[in-house]
Amino acid sequence: MRLFANAHYHVIESRKKAYIFSATMIAIGLTGIVVNIVTTGSWLNYGVDFTGGSLVQVRFTGPSVDAADVRSALGGAEAPPITRFGEENEFVIRAPLTEGASINEIAAQIQTELSKAFDPGSFEIVRQELVGAKVGGELQRKAALAVLFSMVVTLVYLAIRFEFTFGLAATLATAHDILITLGFMAVMRLSWDLPSVAAILTVVGYSLNDTIIVFDRIRENLHKKGARKRDRTELINESINETLPRTILTVSTVLATLVALLLFGGAVIRDFTMVLILGVVFGTYSSIFVASPALLEIQKRWEARNAEKERKKSRPEPATV
Repeated sequence: MRLFANAHYHVIESRKKAYIFSATMIAIGLTGIVVNIVTTGSWLNYGVDFTGGSLVQVRFTGPSVDAADVRSALGGAEAPPITRFGEENEFVIRAPLTEGASINEIAAQIQTELSKAFDPGSFEIVRQELVGAKVGGELQRKAALAVLFSMVVTLVYLAIRFEFTFGLAATLATAHDILITLGFMAVMRLSWDLPSVAAILTVVGYSLNDTIIVFDRIRENLHKKGARKRDRTELINESINETLPRTILTVSTVLATLVALLLFGGAVIRDFTMVLILGVVFGTYSSIFVASPALLEIQKRWEARNAEKERKKSRPEPATV
């Protein structure tokens, strides 16, 4: 069974509606960012990785303990991030620093909370460290540079693999996906930490992969006999419809996995999974309704500019007396 085998949708003709929808989503995200800056002083909900905080490593010596049990003892959904570290019964707790509290006081508070749920002799705190704000600032810059570097490399790669116009359109579509995803995180107050950076980079890769599939088919159709005489809108529509079965199948299988992670993965990867789900949905949307129409607009302007240059070159020089 091949879904959408005979698809014949007029995608390019609907590009103005897509532009309005995208602009609305970006505007909502930017509004959320502005509200966050005004109310909290930060445009995103930075986690301990970026703002600094305490790191407390706990080792349980009794029966096997699950991370969910530790999280439940420290407040459930309100608990700080908890990850397994080292051996089976070792965990790292990353707690934000509260005003006036030292690392020793935070470790003592964690020990007190754990003692209420576990036998005090069944665990010990083996390490406690302070992650300063300076480290967090460096991580923020490196995260931004990682995203920027990935987009620059993508533009260069696509300019070599296809044409510069293809690379520019793909970069615009990727920037569109990042803006919407960051805006969603701002509106929903999702935690911005290192897993979130990984999620954003994953979204970039997925969006580009989907866009390249469509662009590759456009290039193939452009190289067919008589393609240059065809209407460019019709040719791009045909390319999108030809790759639509693959696009729908890919996004369906990816979303099925991500929804399962969201439902059964627990609170630790909830924000990470939500960012991925949104990024995959809008990455698929942008490869169809943003990247391809953007390519058409860019190529029209590019060709018009080149034609104007040729006319200026061929225009005879005025006679001089």
